[in-house]
Amino acid sequence: MSLKATVLGAGNFGTALASVLLANGHDVTLWCYEDGHAEEVEAAGRNPRYAKDADLTGIRATGSLEAAVTGAELVLFVSPSHATRSIAKSVAPVLGADAIVACASKGIESGGATMNEILEEELGDIQGRVGYLSGPSFAFEIVQRRPTAVVVASRSDDVASRIQEAFSTAFFRVYTTHDVVGVELGGAVKNIMAIASGISDGLEFGHNARAGLITRGLAEMTRLGVALGAEPLTFMGLAGMGDLVLTCCGDLSRNRTVGKRLASGMTLDEVTESLGGQVAEGVKTTASTHKLAKKLGLDMPIVEVVHSILYEGADPRECVVQLMGRPLKRERD
Repeated sequence: MSLKATVLGAGNFGTALASVLLANGHDVTLWCYEDGHAEEVEAAGRNPRYAKDADLTGIRATGSLEAAVTGAELVLFVSPSHATRSIAKSVAPVLGADAIVACASKGIESGGATMNEILEEELGDIQGRVGYLSGPSFAFEIVQRRPTAVVVASRSDDVASRIQEAFSTAFFRVYTTHDVVGVELGGAVKNIMAIASGISDGLEFGHNARAGLITRGLAEMTRLGVALGAEPLTFMGLAGMGDLVLTCCGDLSRNRTVGKRLASGMTLDEVTESLGGQVAEGVKTTASTHKLAKKLGLDMPIVEVVHSILYEGADPRECVVQLMGRPLKRERD
């Protein structure tokens, strides 16, 4: 069934997901934040700034949130995590009472709130009509229509099924789960581990080191998730191990790129400037996750050293020595 769908965010991932909805025959509006961007998209039938190969023929683009959301049956947030709250505040007055809300933003706000908590705080009682989309999904490969599998988490079976059906195509397969907390945390914290992996690769520590980081990173993600009520097995799935492996190993990962450039001697400001306006969510998520781990009294040593490199000017090579020299322990402790 065709839906009137709105995508909030015209970056690489938002553009890619808009192209999936278009491929499924939905009536799609793309909200663009930057001045003049919407006019460029409509004129070209493509996004000239991000995910340029995505076919957006027939899409409507607008710079007005009110125009984008009014009357929409499905509203998808694909905004940077730090901007999600302000966008949700603006969306709340015009969001339809029956509209399904989906969120593909990945991150943890500086105060420790997940995207789920932010949307529930700003949009009111939406638990029964919201789902969270996550998993190993580089925008470039979605646009190329290469096989991709993701998961949508919702506390409502009906909402999970409706989002699953809205996005599922021959090249984009969507699974469902109830574990909103696990899916959200997996999608956010894996970006920190990708920065660590990029640092390791940039220092030419090799495949053994990367595999160790991925595995111990998964342990940290799971530890945080369980402390906040997630199901441990979620972290063995698409939003956990799947997305973790992709972002730690794939050359298209902006977070891994951040790590590699830090290892080369660039400062965080220089790395941020080199991204050309694109967002590496792991940078801000490192600060919020570090703060959250301290609050909960959790041992997250990889998060700790990435935080010290990003925000305290620590030397990456010395941080690896620090990790390797920690007191010996049982693997599952």
